[in-house]
Amino acid sequence: MLEYTEKIRALSLKLLEEKKVDMVIGFQKGTLPMSNEPYMAKHPDDVKNLVWDSNCGINLTNYLTDRKEKIAVVAKGCDSRSITTHIIENKIKREQLVILGVPCTGMIDRRKVNNIVDFEIVDVVEQGDTVIVKGKDAETSFTKDEILQKNCAVCAHRNPVMYDELVAPEVPELTDVDRYEDVRQVEAMSTDDKWQHFEDLLSNCIRCYACRNACPLCYCPTCFVDESKPQWIGKGDDPNDTRTFHFLRAYHCAGRCTDCGACERACPMGINMREFTKKLEKDCLEMFDWQAGLTLDERPPLDAFNPKDPNGFIK
Repeated sequence: MLEYTEKIRALSLKLLEEKKVDMVIGFQKGTLPMSNEPYMAKHPDDVKNLVWDSNCGINLTNYLTDRKEKIAVVAKGCDSRSITTHIIENKIKREQLVILGVPCTGMIDRRKVNNIVDFEIVDVVEQGDTVIVKGKDAETSFTKDEILQKNCAVCAHRNPVMYDELVAPEVPELTDVDRYEDVRQVEAMSTDDKWQHFEDLLSNCIRCYACRNACPLCYCPTCFVDESKPQWIGKGDDPNDTRTFHFLRAYHCAGRCTDCGACERACPMGINMREFTKKLEKDCLEMFDWQAGLTLDERPPLDAFNPKDPNGFIK
């Protein structure tokens, strides 16, 4: 990934030196392996800290909401789609942005790697499609496909859909994956089995709201979980409140989610909450022929009224 890093730094340096942007939002090395952190380069000297590799899974769209500056932002495919949604929803203006598009072959699932290796990881090195995991006195390697995040393994838009500069040639899109196999498995369950499935899925939730905080779509000044007049859900550990939080948050993302995986990546309990948003993504595709963030010319299906919308649910 060195060539990606060098191109990002070169483009960022040029933009900052020519004062075409006030900052570049990208990534710097994290304090722990596989945990790169968002970084704002505001001066040409800051550019040397920018990096790119397969540990840049955080969706940087989160850092664009309601900004007033002129900003360059590093964006992979799912990020660029989230940026499109932000522009549609008037959270930032297109003319404020210089989008540095990054063709992406997927992000490493650090939780999966930590569960496989039996030593403390001190470094992770990428060499082509091989990922070398190093400990103090041990070392092992994986092919990148073995340790991808689940959303990356079924990603349908690996190349940015909107950009001003592309940091590398486009990569081949995945054409032989079934994005909704897991959704159909749940759809085929009986009502009782579905109930138990979701009971088990949410049983470990501690309502820390890390999924909400990491999601680029959750930008409401006051979230419904924090409302007190009326109070939509309680503050305790009642399972009904946990269910209400997850289902309502998922519906707020319907027609807007780009399956960036930020929610699952942030969850300290490893909950597969993409099952909610992927079901709604599948419904939007089948009912409205809609995929989020692919165009600036249309609003999401639940954001606009069309008399031709499906209405078979109305009895």
